Amino acid sequence: MEFNESQKRAVRHCDGPMLLLAGPGSGKTTVITHRIKYMTEEHGVRPDNILVITFTKAAANEMKGRFQELCPGTRGVTFGTFHSVFFWMLRNAYNYTAANIVTDSEKYGAIRDSIDRHGFRYDSQEDFAKNVVGEIGNVKSGRVSLENYESTTMKLEDFRIVYDEYENFLRRCGKIDFDDMLVFTYELLSERPDILKMWQNKFRYILIDEFQDINMIQYDIVKLLAGERQNVFSVGDDDQSVYGFRGAAPAIMKKFPEDFHGTVIEYLNVNYRCSYDIVECSKRIIQNNRDRYEKQLRSAFAAGQSDRVHIVKTDSMTEQNKKIIDRITELNRAGIPYREICLLYTSPSP
Repeated sequence: MEFNESQKRAVRHCDGPMLLLAGPGSGKTTVITHRIKYMTEEHGVRPDNILVITFTKAAANEMKGRFQELCPGTRGVTFGTFHSVFFWMLRNAYNYTAANIVTDSEKYGAIRDSIDRHGFRYDSQEDFAKNVVGEIGNVKSGRVSLENYESTTMKLEDFRIVYDEYENFLRRCGKIDFDDMLVFTYELLSERPDILKMWQNKFRYILIDEFQDINMIQYDIVKLLAGERQNVFSVGDDDQSVYGFRGAAPAIMKKFPEDFHGTVIEYLNVNYRCSYDIVECSKRIIQNNRDRYEKQLRSAFAAGQSDRVHIVKTDSMTEQNKKIIDRITELNRAGIPYREICLLYTSPSP
């Protein structure tokens, strides 16, 4: 496998904190898996002392599969999401099972019951309940006291009523939600030094993917687990954070070198996925972001190797759809089969 110099430095980094600023298409998954290989084979790190955290189960499974293809004989590395890893810790401490996790139907049912019981009426009860659930999650994941939280969904006193009744419902039923997994894990590790020490000795090396999407309580737990070793390898791009509505705080990336002294900052700034024109166009947009790490992203492809980026403005969704259909028809008439034409799109904001 051929690596560029930045990738080599990231792969060969072992002890101490590193913040790897990985632009899109820069080969971060390859770097992470090869770094694990390098750690175990060149530095003698035990696989079962390595924890790799991603933000989705699918990403965790993909990372695990990529690593097993690379090192088929190596077993013991833990791949998981924040929630799966933290629930493992809670299960060991409190004997929780999957039956203790509240389902979405139970959660929304409890919220709607509280709303209906008190006669809280809003334009869309369905969307309203979802917004309330999101705000409850923000209170928990942001470690914000209920007294200091200002709800944007409903009157403050009404929100506190619904919040308290939802918490009472969970405790009465012996249930926890996904935000409780974070809160309870933080409390457990903060209040039980013996248990914290056990997990610190278990996970001596922590690798975190999509670090820009971490929230404050997840970050605080990582700091506890890292302890004095501070062997945290964080991979992310503050320009790609899209989960602010779930409490993600890309500003944490700016704090990382302050909290983890001696942090090595490395940049993966070569995009191996997109054409020169796409990268240059995206850079002109991204440079308007504020309070960010400055990066010099570039494409691995030379200019002129693909079609230029075309920006088309439309006045309506109907006109947009017509232009897309016309373009597909034009490509097909030029000899490109429909099966070789791909359309990528994002849904418009509500």
